[in-house]
Amino acid sequence: MAQTKDLKVLFQQRRDQAFKALEDRKQEIYTFIPKVKILDQEIKKMGLKIAMAALKNPNDAQTEMKFIEEEIKMLKREKFILLTEHNIPQDYLQVDFICKTCEDTGFLKDGSPCHCYKQELIKRSYTFSNITDVLDRENFSTFDLSVFSDVYDDGLQKSPRDHMRIVLDRALAFTAHFKDKTNDNLLFFGATGLGKTFLCNCIAKELLDNGYTVVYQTAFRIIDTISNYRFTNPKTEDLKAEYDLLITTDLLIIDDLGTEMINSFTNTELFNLINGRLLQDKKTIISTNFTPSQISELYSERISSRLFGHYEFLPFSGQDLRWEV
Repeated sequence: MAQTKDLKVLFQQRRDQAFKALEDRKQEIYTFIPKVKILDQEIKKMGLKIAMAALKNPNDAQTEMKFIEEEIKMLKREKFILLTEHNIPQDYLQVDFICKTCEDTGFLKDGSPCHCYKQELIKRSYTFSNITDVLDRENFSTFDLSVFSDVYDDGLQKSPRDHMRIVLDRALAFTAHFKDKTNDNLLFFGATGLGKTFLCNCIAKELLDNGYTVVYQTAFRIIDTISNYRFTNPKTEDLKAEYDLLITTDLLIIDDLGTEMINSFTNTELFNLINGRLLQDKKTIISTNFTPSQISELYSERISSRLFGHYEFLPFSGQDLRWEV
């Protein structure tokens, strides 16, 4: 539960800093334009008068409150004119939260975690696994088509380079139209060392930079997380948060499908995960060394039907790029 506690402290610090920064800006403006301080004080007094009117004269409160509200509007208008005359933007005297959605609380009004809270959980996980450094190296700006062979491949009916140009365009389109409500899921398949993980990193980096939540884990690690959640009692906040992210994250990347132990438990849980995300219109990318026919043989019919029915299969072919100089 240490991670959850750390995040609560982090978000409280963010709010404290936002209000402290606002107070500093106020004092700056009050020194520069003393009249603004007087107006703010009057606006505050008027706000208290509204509360008192409702308590003292419930029957006549409506009329008095309307009158006070008009006074407040006049004071705010005068303040607006003063700030405008001194070229000060109106939002300069508003709290500048890092996350406008939850106002740096980490949670929405219904009590569910905000996307920024989820992203902090993911960021901590990535920092722990050193994936942040990987994403800095492997992204669309460093993707080099020249490392792929330009020799014609009978299976692809084009060269690996020409084929990867098509796959790269598909990946770029996936990120560009990510917010569209479509069951747009990708499955990269091919032997080890052909660029599947690199391209997954490119997509992850692009979406993370655009504010989406991305969980990127191997199939083995995902099954381990699910297993821990299923068989651990009582469940800690951290364990529940890690499990929930698999379902709720904007994009789930399941790397190396097939490295997990394949049995009835993993088949059931993988189906629940894949199907659950489809039902919620959450997008998923899977990479695997298995061919489509091997997937059909090794996984349950329920999993296969979801993959073949809702995923675009993109083959990777050529020589192992890890041996290229």
